[in-house]
Amino acid sequence: MRTASQWFLVSPFLLALLALPSAFVLRAQSARSDAPPPAPTAPAQPVLVELFTSEGCSSCPPADALLEKLDAQPLPGLQLIVMSEHVTYWDHDDWKDPNSSSQLTDRQSAYEDALRINTPYTPQIIVDGTSVLQMGDPQQADGVFRKAAEAAAIPVHVDNVTLDAGTPTVLRTRISTDTNSDKRSADVYVAVALNRVESQVLRGENGGRHLVHVAVVQQLVKVGKLEKGRVFDQQIQLKLKPGEDPRNLRLIAFIQEPGPGKVLGAVSRKIAS
Repeated sequence: MRTASQWFLVSPFLLALLALPSAFVLRAQSARSDAPPPAPTAPAQPVLVELFTSEGCSSCPPADALLEKLDAQPLPGLQLIVMSEHVTYWDHDDWKDPNSSSQLTDRQSAYEDALRINTPYTPQIIVDGTSVLQMGDPQQADGVFRKAAEAAAIPVHVDNVTLDAGTPTVLRTRISTDTNSDKRSADVYVAVALNRVESQVLRGENGGRHLVHVAVVQQLVKVGKLEKGRVFDQQIQLKLKPGEDPRNLRLIAFIQEPGPGKVLGAVSRKIAS
């Protein structure tokens, strides 16, 4: 598999995100004492933001830092649901990314086919399964998030996420959705991700660097299908990896058209110990 790296300037990109047009920003309240009461604001629009990255890629740390800033929710009106997906094709030069997964490499390859991209590269950010952020192009980024803000979403619901009292490595929850009014059926996925990971890279392109990652996917499971015109409602049981601290985990559920295609809805929840 051929790979390529893309460099981008983080500061201009973030400034563009933080200074997006008023379509993204909840209108400020009037300072006049006689102003009418503000109308209730709509729930934040969920947007799935996937970063394909690797600790073996020297141009990835700025993208990792960007994802951490996006995870802090800098865009009013949007609920950015981020996923850090570590690929395997940089696992060389005597450094294997401890969070890399062939499943996530395959997921990125499927995106390349669906989006007609010639070759996988890192860092790569895909928004709602349909748009690739062009790093260093604030105007394009503005358009991507504007499109995401205007898209209709199917609400996804996750009940309390708990651990089995008798088997503390077994996670249990219930996932449900509103009616699928889309023209196609869609797949329902659940990801278990580490909230925060710190890594001291010893060798390779990032040798000597201390890296920080957020929402690092540890497992991604397709748990069912949401048929058109129907709802999804199912109890979910997942087995955690040995040694995972529930206090450092989050669960992400999302609905995506096959392909992989458009993300129709998403939600993120912390895991209760």
